[in-house]
Amino acid sequence: MYTLVRTLAVTLLISIIIVVPDSGASCMDEKQIIQDNSSPLAEGNTLSQLVACTKANFRLSVEMGSTKVLCCPDVLLTNVLLTTWKITLRGQTLCTKSYDKEENQTSDNCTDERITWASRPDLSPDLQINGAAVTHDGTYICEMVNSTGNLQHEYQLQVLVHPEANIFLSKNKTLVCEAVAGKPAAQISWIPPGHCQSEEETTSYSNRTVTVRSSCSYSGNVSTVTCLVSHLTGNWSLSESLPSGIITASESPVSSLLIILFVKFSVLVVVLVIVGFAFSGKINACR
Repeated sequence: MYTLVRTLAVTLLISIIIVVPDSGASCMDEKQIIQDNSSPLAEGNTLSQLVACTKANFRLSVEMGSTKVLCCPDVLLTNVLLTTWKITLRGQTLCTKSYDKEENQTSDNCTDERITWASRPDLSPDLQINGAAVTHDGTYICEMVNSTGNLQHEYQLQVLVHPEANIFLSKNKTLVCEAVAGKPAAQISWIPPGHCQSEEETTSYSNRTVTVRSSCSYSGNVSTVTCLVSHLTGNWSLSESLPSGIITASESPVSSLLIILFVKFSVLVVVLVIVGFAFSGKINACR
């Protein structure tokens, strides 16, 4: 029975999908999450040691320009024979960084110098990304081999670019709020709501940044408007006062001209009708 349990445990693949916030140059958050989400088998010391093939999947994000440390499984390094990082950047082929404990040798065919070991690989197997760029979007897998099997952490990394938010009054007297060159696209809302139109345009195809632009018009009784920009890197609140006497959509020159023409036309019709009746009366009187 013990042999059967051992065989099942060794071949067991525990897959955990976790969304991890940006924790900077630290592995503690990921390790704590693994402990908090561990299998009930981990409560038994004997069986927990038999779970030899464990896989954890992480989806995480990091802001452009910051430093990020990606962690390998939290195990005793004295039991690890081989550590390999498999890295597939967006639009690139697979490259690897590995450390062989028995040979005390490292191998590396990755060309990005900003992706390094966080420390000496014999002291720490973790990976460090220095000055994250949008080119670091991709998949990072740490595989560790010990005497009983393999352990693996897989990361889906997204690099975020915070947008530049601004608000202004356009030439046609409408308010415009922009979130320029963000990754991913930001969301824009208004307080109070107005008659708004939004559009998106790709700022840079290589960086996958997007500019979101929202244009709003308001009735004459609105004095101050606030634009809210929401993004994974933060939130912005921008306010703009509407000048007195501003011409808004409901008071546009075209609308005013149509009203004036309609009034003049109505008066002209009334005058013509009166003149017509008067002229008709004179003709009847002459008969």
